[in-house]
Amino acid sequence: MSIDLDLRHYLSIIRKRVWLLVAIVIVSTSAAGIVSYMYLQPVYQAYTKLIVNSANDKPGMLQLDLNAINTNISLINTYKEIIRTPAIMDKVVAQHPEFGVTADDLMRGINFTSVNGTQVVTLSYASTDYKLAARIVNAISVVFQAQIPSIMKVDNVYLLHMANENKQPSPIKPNPKLNMAIMFVLSFMFGIGLVLLLDYFDDRIKSEADVERYLGLPTLVQIPSIRQVDLRGTRKTKATSKGEEQSRAAN
Repeated sequence: MSIDLDLRHYLSIIRKRVWLLVAIVIVSTSAAGIVSYMYLQPVYQAYTKLIVNSANDKPGMLQLDLNAINTNISLINTYKEIIRTPAIMDKVVAQHPEFGVTADDLMRGINFTSVNGTQVVTLSYASTDYKLAARIVNAISVVFQAQIPSIMKVDNVYLLHMANENKQPSPIKPNPKLNMAIMFVLSFMFGIGLVLLLDYFDDRIKSEADVERYLGLPTLVQIPSIRQVDLRGTRKTKATSKGEEQSRAAN
């Protein structure tokens, strides 16, 4: 029973200031949408796919060697660290100065991912210019494939897919709808917290229910508030009555 009463009490508090809650939600969600659609630059991602696979002794024959496959898979983590080193990125910057990026920029921007249990890896790079991102990730893949034999003394990296510069994919961010949904939830929670906080610091007693809740005493008499307009009406009524009495006395 007490839980139901507390819930009703909180709902009544929110109902009193529901206008504030609605205003906070509308303003915050609208601001998130405006910023996402008009001010944030779209970011595009280009990717290439490579496979880590040892060369076959017999050309044209598929060699299914479980030990070799496991070795190639274990090398993927090593390659992940190698590609983020100056040994790769310095050569990319030297060969392609037109990109206008540094080796540190490339090391921070490149992503190396793989699916567990497979020999296929994905290199991706994000930029506000998709063509630039495609050219960068293609160049990194080519340099990486060329440098692995000299670094690891094994030639087992092959390109499966190159990024298409002429393709115009959808941006990976920002996501205006997601941003607005997140802001809606956050602003709603903030609004409820603010409403409850304002009520917590408001120690005025405004109704007989507040008297019973805070003082634990029953309400015996309720004196309504008298507005200035009500006093004006009373004065007019008294003046009219007095005028009628005087006119009666004169007659």
